[in-house]
Amino acid sequence: MKLRTLFTASLATGLCVSAPAVLAAPSAEGLYLGLGTGFSSLENDREDVDNFIKSGSEDFDVDDDDNVFKGFVGYELNPYFATEVFYADLGRTRLKGNNVANTDLESNAYGVNVVGQLPITPWFTAFAKAGLAKWETNVDGNLGNSSLDLEDNDGTDPVYGVGAQFNFDPFLVRAEYERYDLDSDYQIDTFTASAGLRF
Repeated sequence: MKLRTLFTASLATGLCVSAPAVLAAPSAEGLYLGLGTGFSSLENDREDVDNFIKSGSEDFDVDDDDNVFKGFVGYELNPYFATEVFYADLGRTRLKGNNVANTDLESNAYGVNVVGQLPITPWFTAFAKAGLAKWETNVDGNLGNSSLDLEDNDGTDPVYGVGAQFNFDPFLVRAEYERYDLDSDYQIDTFTASAGLRF
């Protein structure tokens, strides 16, 4: 089953399987943590990606639909404001050349976000976030049975996103979109579903 289908099913399950009687307003402040998964999508075209890896060639196809895994720890200061630290495995982008040649770009990031929250109901919260991510992209070339380490990239750049959270106190379920602005030539969008716990 495609990961996009699992993402949609997880969100629907979180909404449907819990009766309103078990929904409760979360505490206005405190520690929380969560784990999530989803998929990534590259926003740039082949020319941009070529500039990013400095390969000197645009003769490739981009395969950018890969799994994303993330973890986060946050502290809610009040119902409208929180801070989070996070780590994200942003998956792999494969640049497909001929039948025996391809290049893999594997990215990860960690950092901190500030989160603005809008409680719509006691059990549903919309949020937006912005922060900084320290990122690294490993670039590996593959030529049949041999491999070649190419020049890796890293940096510290903005990350931002929006999402919705469902509160099943002390549990939480969230769905979110995030943009990792790793480079003007390499921007990764992620769509994830997460489950977490409040303390």
